[in-house]
Amino acid sequence: MKILILEDEIPAQMQIKRLLAKRYPEYEVLATLGSVVSAAEWLKSHEVDIIFMDVELADGICFELFNMVNINSSVIITTAYESYALEAFRVNSIDYLLKPLEEKAFVKAVDRCVKMKENFTYSQEVVSKLITSSKVYKQRFTVRLGTQIFVVNINDVAYFYAENKSTFIVTKDKKTLLTDLSLEAIEEQLNPDTFFKLSRSCIASITSIDHITKHFNSRLKVQLNPPLKEEIFVSRARVPVFMDWLEGNSPS
Repeated sequence: MKILILEDEIPAQMQIKRLLAKRYPEYEVLATLGSVVSAAEWLKSHEVDIIFMDVELADGICFELFNMVNINSSVIITTAYESYALEAFRVNSIDYLLKPLEEKAFVKAVDRCVKMKENFTYSQEVVSKLITSSKVYKQRFTVRLGTQIFVVNINDVAYFYAENKSTFIVTKDKKTLLTDLSLEAIEEQLNPDTFFKLSRSCIASITSIDHITKHFNSRLKVQLNPPLKEEIFVSRARVPVFMDWLEGNSPS
């Protein structure tokens, strides 16, 4: 999960960061900003999953931000005042936390944001499944090596992975072949019943998964066959969809 902290008081900034580090160490704080204007400019070119938003900022009230940019992130209002609760409700904030932040309420608010994102991701998977249900998926890939052209049958592919701006096809007999296609382009051509995007850098066939182990903070570590030198983790938000895929369940 990617986080933006919109808070002009350093002690409050530090408290949010401490709570995140303690309870959600895998979450990434992309920026800490203290004004409405700086937040508006930053959000024009960045996306985050959760925004912790103080009401009274260095240059105005945070609710002005909703008139300046389109905010699709989950918003958790943090303030020392109870009087802004109605306005927070009007902008569809997920929770309204009073300072100093209480850890139990903080965790409850963050977990609510995570659950909403999981449900949204699941809904996107359902829509994608319906749209592509009649799609004809790619059955083979061509790979150039010097003056030669090799044909790789989709049933022979263990997984695809990206590294240093290059994309590779790894076959079940342990061949690694460079392809001109991006991982994103490949993903659009694969049957989602057979292939799953485990991480930003790896799309694997169900037949290539050797074993799975539970990892820290509800993530899953996936061991592939043939082995991949990079460790592959399925994020907590993706675990429910991944487990459905493993069991062959189609979204309904």
